[in-house]
Amino acid sequence: MKAFTKTILGSIAAASLTVASPAMAQMEVYEDYEPSEEVIELTFVKVDEGQFETYLEGLKSTWVAANEIQKELGYVSSYGIYGVPYGENDFNMVLRVTFPNTAMIGPSKERYMAFLEAYGKANIDQSNTTVLELYNNIRKIQGTYLLRGVEISE
Repeated sequence: MKAFTKTILGSIAAASLTVASPAMAQMEVYEDYEPSEEVIELTFVKVDEGQFETYLEGLKSTWVAANEIQKELGYVSSYGIYGVPYGENDFNMVLRVTFPNTAMIGPSKERYMAFLEAYGKANIDQSNTTVLELYNNIRKIQGTYLLRGVEISE
């Protein structure tokens, strides 16, 4: 019984050190690491079987076209579409938009009006129709996440 008690106490002590170790870390923002100004938005999409190319074709005339305008206006740094060849099958496409900073994610009447002028109300209306009549029938958004890089100082 004495050996069993020692084993339990040893396990508790080891677990306590494991839990306490992160608390001992003293990383200081802007001294030891720096958060990136850029913010990346990832949208995970499950496209119905046999509809991948249909969805890509739609994205070309809506999502890609809108992101090209936003890139020209400086609201977006870059964007990309990624197919997922294998995995848990929860999603099979990832849409990425990289913003130069957090401010570009927030609402802005000035930016919206400039985008509207460049992209056109007709294109926005057509995109909304495509989303409602096509996209909502062939895909499901599984989640959208924002990421910010962390650069660790040497």
